[in-house]
Amino acid sequence: MSGRTWPKAIGLVLAAGLLAAACGGSNTPSGSTKYVVGISNTLTGNGFREEMICSIKAQAKASGIVSKVIVANRTTDPSGQISDVRSLISAGVNVIVMNPSDRSALDAVIKQATDKHIVVVTVDQGVTSSTAYQLYNNQVKYAELGADWLFKQLGGSGNVVEMRGINGVSADADRHQGFLKTVGNYPNIHVVKETFTNWSLDPAAQQVKDILGSGLKVDGIWTSGIDSTVVDQYVTAKKPFVPVIGADNNAFIGQLANLKGQGLKGAAVTNPPTVGGAGLALGLDVLQGKTEPHLVNLDPVIWDNQSSTGLSELQNHYDPKLDAYYSVSYQVSPWTTYTKADLLACADV
Repeated sequence: MSGRTWPKAIGLVLAAGLLAAACGGSNTPSGSTKYVVGISNTLTGNGFREEMICSIKAQAKASGIVSKVIVANRTTDPSGQISDVRSLISAGVNVIVMNPSDRSALDAVIKQATDKHIVVVTVDQGVTSSTAYQLYNNQVKYAELGADWLFKQLGGSGNVVEMRGINGVSADADRHQGFLKTVGNYPNIHVVKETFTNWSLDPAAQQVKDILGSGLKVDGIWTSGIDSTVVDQYVTAKKPFVPVIGADNNAFIGQLANLKGQGLKGAAVTNPPTVGGAGLALGLDVLQGKTEPHLVNLDPVIWDNQSSTGLSELQNHYDPKLDAYYSVSYQVSPWTTYTKADLLACADV
């Protein structure tokens, strides 16, 4: 979908004697400590997750203190992720960066890791674990920013569609909460359709096709980040655009900048997948004895194509050479230190 191919899973068994005890790292000839990084991801074929993994690899390389990155990357459920995390623990990693598939189901396995002095950092979504470090976008505010802009664009009245992510995961639940809270401020806004895209292009495309073919009156669409395919379906169907809210994905950013003259109104809310690299930076700080907060919440911003400042942001961030489904927010200040070239190379340490 994103133009990149990823393995279903990468082997997790390391040669005996390669690693020291967890949290101890390995000693190089110069005497400096190097660490082994584990990544746990449960959704493949998704540009956000691909860029997240690449940002972890890029930050690992830029840090100069990582000897190896082990990736558990497959589409699976919480039980599968628990199995993957246990494999990473057995492999002797020093830090695990994970995008959690459930808010609370992973707490026990996270504790298993932290009991062995492995630093666990959850990114993109929150968990109820008291031992994990967490770094993610404020997902409630993500929804509120986009929904409020959309409803104001409609003059406070109209029929809207809410296109959600994956049912049951914390980011989706938080965004839904923010969306509903904002709807409550607009009594004449009516949610006429709610879908779950699973943050995948094909389901989202089919859902929009079905909506367009149904004759349902729709005045605006809020999406949880699967956005450019919504615009594509309107183009294919030769239907007049309705205002669309999405994320800072390159293809959608380009549509907002380039199709404004054809009537497209919309806005992108930032949700950087490079929280992965930022999460690793935080974890490496902790391994080196630095004190970091257990929760880092990033505040999203919104870029719309109706204001001069918003349009300028869209035009400045769009990169026609960048993968269509990559986020244009490739750094998370002050955490990430790699270059854009490092991110796009997505090279192993």
